[in-house]
Amino acid sequence: MAELVQEMGHDCLICRAKREAPHRLLQAAALFGAGLAITSGVLNLRPAHHRAAAAKPVAPVAAPAPAVVRRGAAAHLSFAKAQASQAARDNAAGTLERDAAIGMGRPFFDGAVFTTAARVAQWRPLVVRAARAARIDPNVLEALVYVESSGRADVTNGVTAGLTQLKPAVARHFGLHVSVAHANLLSRRIARSWNAGHIRQLKHWRARYDERFAPAKELRASAAYLAAARTVLGHEDLAIEAYHVGIPALPDTRATYGELYFGSNRVDDYALRVVAAKRIMNMWRHHRGALAFEAGQQARKNSAEEYLHPLASTHRFGKPAAILRAEQHHILRMIPVDTRETHVAISGTLGAEARHLGRARRLYRALRPQALDVLMYIGRRVHELSGARKPLILTSAVRDDRYQDVLQHVNVNAARSYSMHTTGYAFDIARTYANAREGSAFQYVLDRLQAANAIAYIREAEAIHIAVAADAPAKLKLIQTLS
Repeated sequence: MAELVQEMGHDCLICRAKREAPHRLLQAAALFGAGLAITSGVLNLRPAHHRAAAAKPVAPVAAPAPAVVRRGAAAHLSFAKAQASQAARDNAAGTLERDAAIGMGRPFFDGAVFTTAARVAQWRPLVVRAARAARIDPNVLEALVYVESSGRADVTNGVTAGLTQLKPAVARHFGLHVSVAHANLLSRRIARSWNAGHIRQLKHWRARYDERFAPAKELRASAAYLAAARTVLGHEDLAIEAYHVGIPALPDTRATYGELYFGSNRVDDYALRVVAAKRIMNMWRHHRGALAFEAGQQARKNSAEEYLHPLASTHRFGKPAAILRAEQHHILRMIPVDTRETHVAISGTLGAEARHLGRARRLYRALRPQALDVLMYIGRRVHELSGARKPLILTSAVRDDRYQDVLQHVNVNAARSYSMHTTGYAFDIARTYANAREGSAFQYVLDRLQAANAIAYIREAEAIHIAVAADAPAKLKLIQTLS
């Protein structure tokens, strides 16, 4: 009986499990779904006050006002433009300084360029030693010697003396002993003496009383000055200019020397002359053939125009018909006659000898495009600087060889051999100005263009003769960037 009951009870438990199995499976599935919903945030089982707090809307972050956004964008744009503009100015200034090494070289080609270069080069060992001690470029210090004394250690100019022409106060500041009175007394005795041994002894004594006459010591002081000026001003070219005018004359400037010279009149051309002397010394050491050629071209006339356009490689117009064809093919361009726009008036004498050739004067009122660009720039720039209402007066432009032959009989200043006017690259402007301000502005523009090696000019009795380089338009763009 007990076995039967046990067997029946066991059977009932099995049956019950079979009956309840589907329900338990559904319960497990429900529990799993609820857990998944809770973890995913679908169900919110937090208390009511938590649900109320969670239901509060979150305040959105306030977006900047459109005006503020515009001001910020404008500020970034202005900053980017300023950076780009300054980079362009720095590039233009550097390029023009390199061009000035050629444009400013004319005064050094006086027939003794080789002699002067050799005399300067003898001090090279002392120059290198002093420059290395001060950590400056020895070529700059050597060029300084070229400009200041042409390599003469005994030269004096009243206040300044020696290879680098230091002033007494500057020399003392950099550790040199200077007694001007004793040095002047000994200099007078040297000038009166005829005994070579006595002169040598007097010079030795003078170098002890005034160490500016001791080349090694003066070079060390000059190199130290350049290094100090570079530290203060931040640019080597400004340090060179400071050697000439003093560091206090160039305070708080963030511009380069090229920007100050070509964009204003705050500095003179001293640093550019040093750059030109540096180029000459480099050519003397490495390219003497090129230096000899340039010396010959520079010495032919009173300007460097034949260096810009050598006779052997420059086309000239032989007859009036050649000028006419050049105008028809736009090799030559007619000069505008609107004085109010160009600020250049065409003289009534321009082309006056055309009647002897059976031609109209208008035929000779033309220039090469490069020369015309420079002429228009001069007229516009002089007007901007001076404000003068009276225009500059153009007296001569292109000519041909036949016209030049006729002109020689009536104008003593007319070239007898190679006239730059026959190339179309030259013109003349009369030396008559509305006032002194216009004349000064004209001189300012001429000096900057010549320094950039864009022109070469000659000051004649009645006119300024201007020859234009073939690459002058590119130089004009650089100058306008700085102006």
